[in-house]
Amino acid sequence: MPVEIQEEYKNRVVPVLKAAHGYKNVNQVPKVEKVVVNTCVNLNQGDAKQALEDAKNELATITGQKPAETRSKKAISNFKLRKDQAIGAKVTLRGRRMYEFLERLIKTALPRIRDFRGVSTRAFDGNGNYTLGVADQSIFPEIELDRIKRNIGFDVTIVTTARTDAEAKSLLTEMGMPFSDKARLKRAQQQEQPTA
Repeated sequence: MPVEIQEEYKNRVVPVLKAAHGYKNVNQVPKVEKVVVNTCVNLNQGDAKQALEDAKNELATITGQKPAETRSKKAISNFKLRKDQAIGAKVTLRGRRMYEFLERLIKTALPRIRDFRGVSTRAFDGNGNYTLGVADQSIFPEIELDRIKRNIGFDVTIVTTARTDAEAKSLLTEMGMPFSDKARLKRAQQQEQPTA
């Protein structure tokens, strides 16, 4: 059974983007290729190995896939970092798991952030990919709050086939990504301020 956001992409988003950007072929319409979820741990703590294990367990719970360890490429003495030392974990999601994760991120996790006013529109990389920083894993409903030992922040990189940031932004907007609208935010702030 297909994921709701995947069905929505095929049935609604593709025709909308095709009309908006004048694509002649369905294969020209940008799509989400993969989602990479990445985290690093603080190695200066006394229990660095345990912190890495906790991060890997949390990442596995959130994504439903076993994470791979990321290792340092070079030694940096100021950070007490040795070459090839395990410093974090990452998961690359494709296909059904990717769509399931995106649906949970967009519809469940992001709205649970306190005072959430949308995600930044300036986190595109120039090649149609979008990276979003999540400061706390507790926004995901899979995480049991009473079992959290430490806060683990991570980056979510959404890799698309879009050629430009504008195409990627319209793709993600149509898929439901809650981008912050600066003008709307400014109006809301002005309405909140009492007039003198």
